[in-house]
Amino acid sequence: MDNLGEQTVYVLSDSVGETAELVARAAISQFERNAGVVQVERIPFISSVKKVDDALRRVVNSNHTMVIYTLVVPSVKRYLEQRCEEEGIRTVDIMGPIMSGLKEVLGTEPREEPGIIHRMDERYFQRVAAVEFAVKYDDGKDPRGFLEADVVLVGVSRTSKTPVCMYLAHREIKAANYPLVPEVEVPKELHQVKGRVIGLTITAQQLQQIRRQRIRRLGLNPSSHYSDLNRIRQELQHADEVFSSLGCPVVEVTSRAVEETATTVLEIMRKGEWISE
Repeated sequence: MDNLGEQTVYVLSDSVGETAELVARAAISQFERNAGVVQVERIPFISSVKKVDDALRRVVNSNHTMVIYTLVVPSVKRYLEQRCEEEGIRTVDIMGPIMSGLKEVLGTEPREEPGIIHRMDERYFQRVAAVEFAVKYDDGKDPRGFLEADVVLVGVSRTSKTPVCMYLAHREIKAANYPLVPEVEVPKELHQVKGRVIGLTITAQQLQQIRRQRIRRLGLNPSSHYSDLNRIRQELQHADEVFSSLGCPVVEVTSRAVEETATTVLEIMRKGEWISE
């Protein structure tokens, strides 16, 4: 292939144009050795035929160029295609074929609204708030947060409390957690919200393996008190006593992925009518 010197690919979008630019750059990377310098110029917010004309004034003055676009408003899309054909500019429609295929499969019409994927709707802000809540009240940092939580997970160290809380947060659920230690009395707030508490438990053998792996990663002594099997059994017995005093449901997390544990927690919350989905 002849080296054409510097070339420009224009990305036109009725939103910010990130999707089309990513696709363009991924494709260009396959030609980098042979095609010389290929520039990508993004022209966002093409929402009318006037903006199409404004954009094409820049495009027609470039040599060795093409237009990649993601436009969903039919009239604007048709106008762009017509003008590019008149000017002899090659075009590639990224969204069109996918939307046509989905239309056939789903049997429904697309909304044809630009920028839907980037809208910060109410659920987005609820998700952000839930993530912030999970971070703020992780590991029993402030038991007063339990009073505001949708669910409080309790269990000994390394029973997946934090990752499960983060998973739930991405489902707009405010989840806090508290680590159970035999030498520390549980806070009064746990008893105040015991109808929203779920216990997490695990076999002593697997917990020992998990803790030993963590200790090795930290470069500490593998025979630490933290991973001693008798100590672990003591902690789990204490946890069982706390679960019993709270009257809370208990989820077995042995050999379970975080997603599986979180799904079980969600099912308990639905059955108890803590949440509705």
